[in-house]
Amino acid sequence: MSHLRTTAATLRALCLAALTAALLPAPAMAQTAPTALDSAASDPQREVSVAPDVRDSEIADRLTRILTASGWFDALDVEVSEGIVFIDGTAENDERKEWARQLALRTEGVVAVVDRIEITPEISWDLTPTWREIERLAERAQWFAPLTFASILILALAWLLSRAVAALARRSLRSRITSPLLLNFVARVVSIPVILIALYLILQIAGLTRLAVTVLGGTGLVGIIVGLAFREIAENSLASILLSMRNPFRAGDWIRVADYQGIVQNLNMRTTILLTLEGNHVQIPNALVYKSIIENFSTNPNRRSEFTVGIGYDDSVLEAQEIIVAALRAHPAVLNDPEPSALVDELGASTVDIKVQYWFDGHAYSVFKVRSALMRQVKLGLQNAGISMPDSSREIIFPDGVTVRHEGADAAGDMRISAHPAPLLPEEDAADATAGEGDLASEAQDLQRQADAAPAPEEGANLLAEAPPK
Repeated sequence: MSHLRTTAATLRALCLAALTAALLPAPAMAQTAPTALDSAASDPQREVSVAPDVRDSEIADRLTRILTASGWFDALDVEVSEGIVFIDGTAENDERKEWARQLALRTEGVVAVVDRIEITPEISWDLTPTWREIERLAERAQWFAPLTFASILILALAWLLSRAVAALARRSLRSRITSPLLLNFVARVVSIPVILIALYLILQIAGLTRLAVTVLGGTGLVGIIVGLAFREIAENSLASILLSMRNPFRAGDWIRVADYQGIVQNLNMRTTILLTLEGNHVQIPNALVYKSIIENFSTNPNRRSEFTVGIGYDDSVLEAQEIIVAALRAHPAVLNDPEPSALVDELGASTVDIKVQYWFDGHAYSVFKVRSALMRQVKLGLQNAGISMPDSSREIIFPDGVTVRHEGADAAGDMRISAHPAPLLPEEDAADATAGEGDLASEAQDLQRQADAAPAPEEGANLLAEAPPK
């Protein structure tokens, strides 16, 4: 029985020794092959096994071989002291540096890691990605070449066809539409569907079916461009069409609009051009012209002008009116129908103001020159009749007093001061026109000659021109 117990104990000891040998790791870490990146290098989350009571030199040797096998580090140096790992070297990016630090932290026996790896990005002169991108662009260009050629051909044919349609529309509607602007506008509207159909075909070829339907329907892109980007252009164009249809003025008319006065030179799709009395060209947007009050001085050749004369309170208003009306009727520029008038307008502080109104031919005479001549003759007539024209009342102070010379006394013993009648003015002042006033002719013809000699401020067809013959 004792012999059996001895045999069983021996068998148990042998089994325990075999099991212990199978479970224990290799005694030396140098047995791991350093020729390839092992599992710890490929997966830093996995712990690196180190034998119990491992020495610092073994940890340093193990980490050195793993980091060297990765091929990611240069000038690598790993030192371990009391479980603290010191890593020196260079790497290309922060990811590789962090990988080395995590690898050292997950190694058995490591207490802390001092990562002194420096980042030195490597400049790559590998042009392979660039050539690949160029090849892809070349392939796309080869694919788009037939589509581009077809699109250009369709656009060219559509442009020629639209011009032919517009010419046919002008020829057909010329007898019904007299306005050149409206005729061109209708012709362009008729030719627009040809361009839209061409765009639809191009978009269909490109595979953009929904966009093609949108363009053909006249919404989307066309509406956004016209409504937002070209809002002012569309507004001025529409105003030019309405002005051409209404015809509030013609080329050569003298008008006042938007605080500007001048002779109409041109009406294009964007602006109305005036030649002012100073000889300057003024371009007014058609939208502003259409919204403003237009005063046309050339529609009716007869024009009325006026000025004010002030006489003294001691003078006869009736006599002054007769003198003024007689002077107006005597001038050749003043019309008798409607007749001129001299009306009391206001009782001022020191004068009785008389408003003088008269009519004249605005096409033949200048409003400024005629007014000058009439004011001169009215002044002459009133002064020769002894009617005073005092200025505004004012207070004058003489600090040293005024010396008065006595001429004698009348029968009642009152003091009498001599009064000498005003001398008559020269006869030249009675002329209908003086050298300063010229021939009283209108400036319109002179301004028109200057406008014809000056270059046009803006190119484009004049929409005020007469319609072309049939």
